[in-house]
Amino acid sequence: MVLMTQAPVTPKAARRRHDREIVALAVPAFGALVAEPLFLMADSAIVGHLGTSQLAGLAVASALLTTAVSVFVFLAYATTAAVARRVGAGDTRAAIQQGMDGIWLALLLGAAVVAVVLPTAPGLVSLFGASDTAAPYATTYLRISTLGIPAMLVVLAATGVLRGLQNTKTPLYVAVAGFVANGVLNLALVYGAGLGIAGSAWGTVIAQFGMAAIYLIVVVRGARRHGASLRPDLAGIRACAQAGTPLLVRTLALRAVLMIATAVAARLGDADVAAHQIILSLWSLLAFALDAIAIAGQAIIGRYLGADDAEGARDVCRRMVQWGIAAGVVLGVLVVVTRPLFVPLFTSDPVVQDAALPALIVVALSQPICGIVFVLDGVLMGAGDGPYLAWAMLITLAVFTPIALLVPVLGGGLTAVWGAMTLMMAVRMATLWVRYRSGRWVVTGATR
Repeated sequence: MVLMTQAPVTPKAARRRHDREIVALAVPAFGALVAEPLFLMADSAIVGHLGTSQLAGLAVASALLTTAVSVFVFLAYATTAAVARRVGAGDTRAAIQQGMDGIWLALLLGAAVVAVVLPTAPGLVSLFGASDTAAPYATTYLRISTLGIPAMLVVLAATGVLRGLQNTKTPLYVAVAGFVANGVLNLALVYGAGLGIAGSAWGTVIAQFGMAAIYLIVVVRGARRHGASLRPDLAGIRACAQAGTPLLVRTLALRAVLMIATAVAARLGDADVAAHQIILSLWSLLAFALDAIAIAGQAIIGRYLGADDAEGARDVCRRMVQWGIAAGVVLGVLVVVTRPLFVPLFTSDPVVQDAALPALIVVALSQPICGIVFVLDGVLMGAGDGPYLAWAMLITLAVFTPIALLVPVLGGGLTAVWGAMTLMMAVRMATLWVRYRSGRWVVTGATR
């Protein structure tokens, strides 16, 4: 009798398998990430035709809403890692139950935000410096849109559930459907019903609740199919909150970095802060591309560690770092090549263009560093290594702040500001690389 032995997996075959996993999750994730800011773009395009005061009011209200929701992005990140671990361990019922706990936490947090923002909306608008003509529109938009925050947070948590289940296609479909519905509703309510900026807010709220409803249908069906409970579990909700707290700290520290950079640019003059806003919008777009790989990392690493496959987790991590570097190089080259065409799309002011163009070279050179940072950030999130990520970001903030504040004193203009931003990313890379090389993030099992 001839014994058949299974051929060993070659390094080349392993790389191809990892590449297929990364692409299958990262490409749809990128589509969903890009669809999200299109909501605001559509609102801005529609409201902009109502008048300058309405558009200014929308800008202030949107900044407040974006800040409020981005603070709770841990609902997606922490849920992805926890669900992926249990999927890797072969316990889909427990994975979906973990996801339901995250969704219940999202509802509780959303209700709390609504209770705080509704009565304080005029004060918040005033705090952001809205003019007397824009403030009423900002307050109207903020109060109505706040009603949609619970739905927005449910979308974050449910997206994390599906990512953890290795499904990034459904979030893409829902995001595209939500964008289309948002545009149609805005046009119908703003112009058809004559509701003005209030119609834009109501259209967005309806679209957000529609997206949340679709996600809940998908998750609830999965829960029933696998026998997971739909009832709130206080212990599970508390565990989700505890897992998310370090990621909340990390997010707040990162938001502080961006706010400090903008404040420093504002001190340099109107032309510099205008150029900074253009560059920041591009930097955010580039971040979406790199974040798609990070999202794939969260889901894949969590699954490998949940399956007790430490070596597989290390292998796919190495491959994703290579992907991050390659993507960063490609994006950097694109920035250099397209910068003479990109900047004029936003401004015809030669002073603003002169400030932006050299700073964009710094942004381009930083992209390979950003690629490593985003990937390792996603890997450590997938490993449930939130406490380390929080401390690493706080260290980064401590290094960045004094250097950034010295820019107006030492000179260098906007290019120096983005040099400080590049230094910030380099510090992040160093702290994440130390953790990656230590191997202490490799903790296997259904829970960390």
